[in-house]
Amino acid sequence: MVKEAADALEQLFAGASNDGITLHAQSGYRSYGTQNMLYDSYVRAHGEEEASTFSAKPGQSEHQTGLAMDVTSDSVDNQLVQEFGETVEGKWVAEHAAEFGFIIRFQQGKEDITGYMYEPWHLRYVGVEHAKYMTEHGLTLEEYLGVVEK
Repeated sequence: MVKEAADALEQLFAGASNDGITLHAQSGYRSYGTQNMLYDSYVRAHGEEEASTFSAKPGQSEHQTGLAMDVTSDSVDNQLVQEFGETVEGKWVAEHAAEFGFIIRFQQGKEDITGYMYEPWHLRYVGVEHAKYMTEHGLTLEEYLGVVEK
């Protein structure tokens, strides 16, 4: 991750720990080659249309920006699953991520806007001011940047 985002993530993890919550970083920066390998494996297993709802094409992944981190917990066996959003840890992340500059990038009910399925584990660093505004108003990054019509 880029330094600003990595520092904020450390603070988020410390804040969680102070509240008795243990989070694990699962997947951060990915190179083009790694993303290409992942995407190709998902396409082979699920077909391109379905794979594109949960994995970005190489060159289009937020993980390549150094601003994204997938987080998980022991409650879901450290897997990246939608059930994470219903765990104590996932609820803590949803409630507190913005305080540290992160948003849950792919929100439930906003799949038609983001193009991706709900991913309660996928955090994107946007800075505290932006994250708080987006969270308070229930906006996706696309809506906040005005790249989609409401």
